[in-house]
Amino acid sequence: MTLFSANELRLAYGHQTLLDGVTLAIAAGEKVGLVGRNGCGKTSLLKILANENQADSGDISARRGLRIGYLPQEFELDPALSVYDNIAAGAADVVDAITRYENGDGTETELDELLTLIEHADGWDLDARINALSNALGSPPLEVETGPLSGGEKRRVALCRALASQPDLLLLDEPTNHLDSESIRWLEDFLKTYGGAVIFVTHDRYFLNEIATRIIEIAGGKAYSHPGNYTAFLESKAIRQEIAENSEKKRQKFLKDEFEWVRAGVKARTTKSRSRLDAFYAVKDKDAPEREGEIDLLIPPPPRLGNTIVDLEDVSITLGDRTLFRHLNLSLEEGQCTGIVGKNGVGKTTLLKICLQQLAPTSGKAVLGKQVKVNYIDQSRMQLDGTGSLLDEISAGSEKILFGDETIGARAYLKRFLFSDERINERVDLLSGGERARLMLAKVLKTGGNLIVLDEPTNDLDLQSLRMLEEALATFPGTIICVSHDRYFLDRICDQIVAFEDDGVKVSPGNFSYYLEKRQARENAARAQATAANRQAKKRAAAQKNKPRKLTLAEAKELETLEDKVMEADDAVTALQEKLSTPEVQTDFEQIPIIMAELEATKKVADDLLNRWEFLEEVKANSPSS
Repeated sequence: MTLFSANELRLAYGHQTLLDGVTLAIAAGEKVGLVGRNGCGKTSLLKILANENQADSGDISARRGLRIGYLPQEFELDPALSVYDNIAAGAADVVDAITRYENGDGTETELDELLTLIEHADGWDLDARINALSNALGSPPLEVETGPLSGGEKRRVALCRALASQPDLLLLDEPTNHLDSESIRWLEDFLKTYGGAVIFVTHDRYFLNEIATRIIEIAGGKAYSHPGNYTAFLESKAIRQEIAENSEKKRQKFLKDEFEWVRAGVKARTTKSRSRLDAFYAVKDKDAPEREGEIDLLIPPPPRLGNTIVDLEDVSITLGDRTLFRHLNLSLEEGQCTGIVGKNGVGKTTLLKICLQQLAPTSGKAVLGKQVKVNYIDQSRMQLDGTGSLLDEISAGSEKILFGDETIGARAYLKRFLFSDERINERVDLLSGGERARLMLAKVLKTGGNLIVLDEPTNDLDLQSLRMLEEALATFPGTIICVSHDRYFLDRICDQIVAFEDDGVKVSPGNFSYYLEKRQARENAARAQATAANRQAKKRAAAQKNKPRKLTLAEAKELETLEDKVMEADDAVTALQEKLSTPEVQTDFEQIPIIMAELEATKKVADDLLNRWEFLEEVKANSPSS
C-alpha cells in the first residue's frame, strides 16, 4: 500500500537548483535511507514531505488520515516546558483525542473516530512509551526544564518527541547525531521492528546497512532509487555509473565521427543528410553525466615527534561529587590512532582535556610531550568565527594561506573542499551543517601538527567526505585521538580503543569491531561464571533445605502454644461467619463490608498460624532425635 507519493518536485534557491523533477513513492513499512552530497537537497526534500516547506512545483499526495512524525536538523523545543511536556507535544493529536474522548466531547460518530485514532496510535500507553523512550535514548529526567539543557540533550528530547506519537510515516534528519553507540543500537532495533514507514537522512553507514530496505540517492537534482541496504546501494550505484560512463564514451565516439562528416560539408541537402544533421545536434546537446566532486583532503606532513607524546599514569578525575574514572593508564605512540567511545556524559571530552593538559587530573600523572603540536577539532565547531566570509575564516581575507610550511592560494585550497568561487565570499553563518564541517576541516588541518585531536568529526559530513577524511587519516604518519560514535569510521582508522564501560575504562588494541568482539567474549564469560555460581548456590540451598535439623529452643516454646492459637483463630473465623449470616447484619449494608474485611484478615491470620504449626511439626518429626 502506497502511503505517500511525490511527483516532479522542483526547488531552486537563486541560481542553485536543488530538486529538478524528483519523484518518489513510499509504501507501508518501508525503511528508506536518503543519501547524497551535502547541499544536494536532502533536508529540503524532507521539509517538503513534512509540509514544513513548499516546492516551487510538483504534486504531493498522501493516504487519508496519514500521521507524520518529523525530526528536523534544526528543531525547536519550548524552553519553558519540561522534558516530558516537550516529548508529549509530539503526540498532541493523540493527547487531544484522549481528552475529548474521556470528556465525551462529540457525536457518537466523532467519538468512534477519536477512539480509532487513539487505538491506532497506541495512545492509552503514551505515558509508558514516553518513559521507555526517554530511558532508552538517555534523555534528561522528564521533570526538568528544557531551556538549560545542552544541544545534545535537546536533540535526544526532540528524537523522543518524533517517536512518541507512533506515526504512520517517520521523517528523521540525522537521528543518530549526539547519540552514543548504545543508544544508536537501541534505535536500530526500534526502527527494525517499527510498524510504520521511515524516511531517514544519515551518514552513519552501519545504521544505513542495518535499517534501510531501500536507498534513494539525491544527485544532480534527481532521485535514484536502489532496493536493499547501503551495501546493495554501493553495488547498484557502481553499475549505474559504469553504464553512464559507457554511454558517454559512445556519445563522444559518435560526435567525433559525425563531426568529421559535418566539417566535410554536405553537397546535397537530401532528407537523409538533414536527418543525420538533426541526429548530430540532438546528441551534441545532451548533457554529459555529472561527475561528483570529492574533497581533495591533504594533511601537511607532521613535524617530528619525540619519545613522549601523551602518557597517563594512574590518572583519576573527580568533578564535583562525581568520579568519572580511576587509575587510567594510557600511552599514545607515533602513527597510532586511538578511538575514545562510551555513553554521553561519561567523561570522553574530559579525558581529551587531560591529555592536552587543559585540565589537571585529581590524582595521577598526565604528560604531554614537548615536541607535540596539537590540531584540535572540537565537537561544537566553535572554532569557526562565523561573522565573515569563507575567505576571511580560512585566511583572514588574504589570498594566500600557510599550509604546513608552504604557502598556497586560499581559493585553490578552498576548492579542494568543494567550495566554488561564487561561494567563497559567502558568510559562514549561512552555511549548512555539512559545509561548516568541511570548512572546519579545511581551517584546522591546514595548520599541520603531529597530534590531531578530533571530537565527533563525522557529524554533518556526507558519505563521500567521510571516506576522504578516513583515507587521509589512515595514511597520516602522526598521532590521532578521536572521540566518535561512528562505528564505521572507528573501524577504518583506529588501532586502539579506549572504552568507557559501566565498571571502568578499558584500553583495547585493534579497531572498534575487534573491541566489541572482545567485550562480548568478556560478557559471555562473566555470564557463564555467574550462571555457574548461581547453580552452585541453588544446590547448596537445596542441600541445606533438605538437611534434617532440630527445633531451636525458641521454636519448641512457640510450638507448645501454637496449636491453641490456631484453634482460637479458627473460632474467631467461625464467629465472624456466624455474625455475617445474622438477619441484623444481612440488612445493614454499611456493616457488611466492614465485617467481610475483618473476616478476610482473620482468615489470613488463621492460615499463617496453621502453616507455621505444620512446618514446626514437620521439623520436629524429621529431627535426628525423633
